[in-house]
Amino acid sequence: METVQIISVLLGSLVGAILALTGAGGAIIAVPLLIFGLHLAVAEAAPIALFAVSVSATIGALLALKLGRVRYRAASLIALAGALASPVGIWIAQKSPDTPLILLFAVIMAYVAFHMFRQSIRKDSAETEQVSPPVTPCQLDGFTGRLIWTGPCAGTLAISGVAAGFLSGLLGVGGGFIIVPALQKATNLPMQSIVSTSLAVIALVSAAGVVAAVVGAGMNWSIALPFASGAVAAMLLVSAFAHRFTGRRLQQGFAILAGCVAVGMVVKGIMAVAD
Repeated sequence: METVQIISVLLGSLVGAILALTGAGGAIIAVPLLIFGLHLAVAEAAPIALFAVSVSATIGALLALKLGRVRYRAASLIALAGALASPVGIWIAQKSPDTPLILLFAVIMAYVAFHMFRQSIRKDSAETEQVSPPVTPCQLDGFTGRLIWTGPCAGTLAISGVAAGFLSGLLGVGGGFIIVPALQKATNLPMQSIVSTSLAVIALVSAAGVVAAVVGAGMNWSIALPFASGAVAAMLLVSAFAHRFTGRRLQQGFAILAGCVAVGMVVKGIMAVAD
C-alpha cells in the first residue's frame, strides 16, 4: 500500500506540474496517468482525478478572484449547469464497460492535442493580423465593464456548462478544453479573465462531481488524497517559475504528449477487446 501511495504522489506531482505550465487544460492528463500508472479502470480513476482537479482549480481560482479576474456571475451559471449534468455522466460511467470509455477518452485526447497544436501554430500569425472585435452573444458594457446578460448569452454559457459537466462526470476531465473555447466564442473577455473564470467553473463542477461520486460509488481515498496532495504541491512549486517556460513550444510539447497518450489509450482499448 505504501508503494501505491508513493506512486500516487508522483503521478499527482506530474499532473500539478503540467497544470502550472499549460493551464486548466492540462488536467486531462490525470486520468490516463492513473490508468497506466496504477492500472485503474476509468470509472475508478475519474473521481480521483476530479478530486485533484477540484482542489488545484480552487486554489488557482481563489488567487485569480483576489486579483479581480474571475467573472463570478458567468462562472456561477456555467457551473450550475455543469453540476446538474455531472452526476449523469458519473452514473453512465459506473454502468458502462471500461473499453468504450477508454476509447472515448482517447478520441477527446486526440481532439485536444490537435486543437492545441493548431492553435500554437496560428498564434504568431494571429498576433500580427489586425482583426476587428467579433460580435459575440455576450458583450461587455462599455461603462461598467460587466457582461450584458441576454437570452442568447445565458443559453450559450449554460450549454457549455452542460457539456463540460457531463464529460467531467463521465471521464474525470476538468472541462477546461470546453469552457475556455466556449468563453472565447461567446464573449469578448480578455484571455486572463477567460482562464480565471474557467478555473472557477472547473473547481465548482469538479467538486459537484466528487460529491456525486462519493455518495454513489464511493472514492478510493488511499489513492485520491496522496494524488491530490502531489498535484497541489507541484502546481504551487512550478507556478513560481512557470512564466519562464510559457510559449508556443511548450504548448506544442503538451499537444504531442496528449497525442501520444491518446494513441496509447487506443492500443489499450483494442487489446482489452482482443482479450
